[in-house]
Amino acid sequence: MPLALLALAIGAFGIGTTEFVIAGLLPEVARDFGVSIPTAGYLISGYALGVAVGAAPMTVLGARMRRKHLLLALMVIFILGNVLSALAPTYGLMMTGRVVASFTHGAFFGVGAILAGDLVAPGRRASAIALMFTGLTLANVLGVPMGTFIGQAFGWRVTFWVVAGLGVVGLLSIAALVPVQARPAGTDIGAELAVFRNPQVWLAIAMTVLGFGGVFASFTYIAPMMTEVAGFSEGAVSWLLVLFGVGLVIGNLLGGRLADRALMPSLYALLAGLALVLAVFTFTSRAQIPAAITVFLLGAFGFATVPPLQKRVLDNAAAAPTLASAVNIGAFNLGNALAAWLGGLVITAGLGYTAPNWVGALLAAAALALAALSGLLERRTVPAAAPRSEMQPV
Repeated sequence: MPLALLALAIGAFGIGTTEFVIAGLLPEVARDFGVSIPTAGYLISGYALGVAVGAAPMTVLGARMRRKHLLLALMVIFILGNVLSALAPTYGLMMTGRVVASFTHGAFFGVGAILAGDLVAPGRRASAIALMFTGLTLANVLGVPMGTFIGQAFGWRVTFWVVAGLGVVGLLSIAALVPVQARPAGTDIGAELAVFRNPQVWLAIAMTVLGFGGVFASFTYIAPMMTEVAGFSEGAVSWLLVLFGVGLVIGNLLGGRLADRALMPSLYALLAGLALVLAVFTFTSRAQIPAAITVFLLGAFGFATVPPLQKRVLDNAAAAPTLASAVNIGAFNLGNALAAWLGGLVITAGLGYTAPNWVGALLAAAALALAALSGLLERRTVPAAAPRSEMQPV
């Protein structure tokens, strides 16, 4: 594997860290700005909405530029956004910094995946793309817990300075290691838009919004839930995030294998399991050992849904997958924003820090219902003997 993939993985590590680390620092950020925990949680919603809004146009823009140059520009924007967050004297400027950084997310992973595949022989493209995305998974195992520890020990602003530093390392690595490729041909926007005429594409995107949103309804408020309800110290939150990250990595690998073997049955089982874990978390969060186990299971079931959800979109948009893939990246983050907002509403209503778990369970159950509808429609329109969307690899 070329060293250029390491540069892409470093960038992915930084982006993944800045996306998720705020969840472990909500109490500190809320105290510093004099806002409530739910209001601080909207910093997650703001980032997610920025990804949802920016993913498609930034990816289309990327199709018209040299990919190395676009990635360098994205890393500069990422650094500026995190520096603004670190310096922000007010909550509003902190939100602005989060949104600025978020605009790089969808385009980086969309364009980076294409570039990673182009750097290796055709038979190794999937492995190359997976190596780049390893940076995102490691962000949850290493970057987020370490960033939480640093923020609790030295102040949350230091965490964002460290993340900005990761962006600088990613920028220099891409500049040094990623080769300049020929300018790609312009994207056929008409063909890209045409895939959205397929109702299965919209059903798959809606499943992504609701299913992954279920994870973030709970995860957004994991720090106050563990400290105020389960009785953990603030310092223990970092180790709980490590558990979540380990579950994420295991779930992501397992979900990919299951999706290749039987996409829709796996999706049914994983969404049902996610809904069950979230419902149970309302009760297990009241004792430390059951809470820790459930945090791990939340990461495992939550991220096991990611490969089948992404594959479902790509299978149904195979004719022109670039824009659909970018929109689905945005859909993951739209689900994050919606769930964080809903979780904040139930806390504000006085239902307690465990109430977001029920919100997440209902969202995951709704995604399961959409998956069942999608499967039913597919069985009615595709010959049962060999449904192509289940058999062709992405």
